[in-house]
Amino acid sequence: MSVAAAAPPIERYRLTSAIFHEMVDKGILSEDIRLELIEGGLVTLSPPGAEDSGIVNQIAQTLIPQIEQRALFRIHGPIALDEFSEPQPDLALLVQRDDFYKHSLPRPADVALVIEVADSSLAYDRTIKMPLYARAGVPEAWIVNLIDRWIEVYRGPSTAGYTTLLKILSGKSIAPQAFDDVVVVVDDLLSN
Repeated sequence: MSVAAAAPPIERYRLTSAIFHEMVDKGILSEDIRLELIEGGLVTLSPPGAEDSGIVNQIAQTLIPQIEQRALFRIHGPIALDEFSEPQPDLALLVQRDDFYKHSLPRPADVALVIEVADSSLAYDRTIKMPLYARAGVPEAWIVNLIDRWIEVYRGPSTAGYTTLLKILSGKSIAPQAFDDVVVVVDDLLSN
């Protein structure tokens, strides 16, 4: 009996950010389809549900008055982490820039905080997006966890992932590292 030779590894073609945008510009990919470029692959984003959308609005409503003109807010907009990844966090706090990022996407150095609101996307956000943000050097990322009803705070980015994970439970509050005077109360977001 002969032993079958191992199959050679399959090489996958990775889209670059430039090719991705060219495909959208030429109409190959529709702008109406919500896609993220993640490590050279296209990921379809589910349309946010009512609770997800409402919480994103509520987070923005909570943060905007407290942060005022110290950061720009980006809701469901792409961030260019590297040549192969442009995730679209639910909300990002960006360094102020005169052109409001009209001429180029924000890069990791421009990001103070990304926030993902997750229910069905929880495993994806934890295992794919958090390590991706960490490797790119995004200083802080939150998952507003709609399943367990807490906020997961990821800090200390490294090539191996975030070095610190805090779970902010009901009855507690948290402030972003970049804006330690800004208070977000878990119960304000996650209780009816």
